[in-house]
Amino acid sequence: MKCISIPLFLLLLVYQSVKSQNTSISVHDPVIIKQDSIYYIFCTGNGISVFSSSDMTNWKSEKPVFSVPPEWAVKEIPGFRGSIWAPDISYYNGNYYLFYSVSVFGRNTSLIGLAVNKTLHPGSSDFKWIDIGPIIRSVPGRDNWNAIDPNLIVDENGRPWLTFGSFWGGIKLVRLKDDMKGLHEPQEWYTIARRYRDPFTDDRDAGSAEIEAPFIFRKENFYYLFVSWDKCCSGVKSTYKIAVGRSEKVTGPYLDKDGTDMAKGGGTVIVRGDENYAGVGHQAVASFDSSYYIVYHGYDLKNNGRSKLVIKKIKWSIDGWPIVD
Repeated sequence: MKCISIPLFLLLLVYQSVKSQNTSISVHDPVIIKQDSIYYIFCTGNGISVFSSSDMTNWKSEKPVFSVPPEWAVKEIPGFRGSIWAPDISYYNGNYYLFYSVSVFGRNTSLIGLAVNKTLHPGSSDFKWIDIGPIIRSVPGRDNWNAIDPNLIVDENGRPWLTFGSFWGGIKLVRLKDDMKGLHEPQEWYTIARRYRDPFTDDRDAGSAEIEAPFIFRKENFYYLFVSWDKCCSGVKSTYKIAVGRSEKVTGPYLDKDGTDMAKGGGTVIVRGDENYAGVGHQAVASFDSSYYIVYHGYDLKNNGRSKLVIKKIKWSIDGWPIVD
């Protein structure tokens, strides 16, 4: 065996290269998509944070979607400084559609915006995010729902729908125009999931029946509605978990494994905190190369509750329910 001497500066360069591709990146509210051979993660952050990878393990930080906050959002949301929540990315009719949330924490002063791009590859000459502006708005005192956490689902007839919502009156679903730049007329609105609090035994405020982050994934004859329950964003004290139900129609009803309607408090928990993570949630589901994946963030108990990216494979039971090891 021949020994090869490698100069110290080359070892340092290799170390820095590996270090720059963090395999345990800190994210919040991730969603994943693949273009060609590259995977992209979009998540909450200033201007919307973006990461890329060729293997779903080593991630490279990309430039944010917005270099400056959208002008309309600064005008509409008092105190908004550019932190954009819970993006959702989809490919539809030749373009990539990115829905995102601007809001005030703890209130339903919220709007969902839309940006469009021909490609996700930053090096392409076609790469340019075009902001369409606000699509849906919630107003305190007028609406019992919150316009955050958007997710696009296209039904079996090719019609686009947007599900969204948090706490308040639960998870909503509304039909979009075919170009997705507004609501379809006449408008179609549905409540597809919610949770209830007992005012006699639950001392939380009326808006805190914790359910958020809807994601609808279609597989064979069912639409699967994934949601997040309980306390988010509290580090090691987080109790976040992921629940699911399914329906043969995009508009529901979504029933859990026991047959309870998610609009009436139902939902089957499939992922919860463990010895590694205090809580896990705000999930997205995708299929790549005949395999199914769920991506979410978890509050790392070994790193002071810092929010970390988690990607797991989904298995499916004989009767068609998702299983996450």
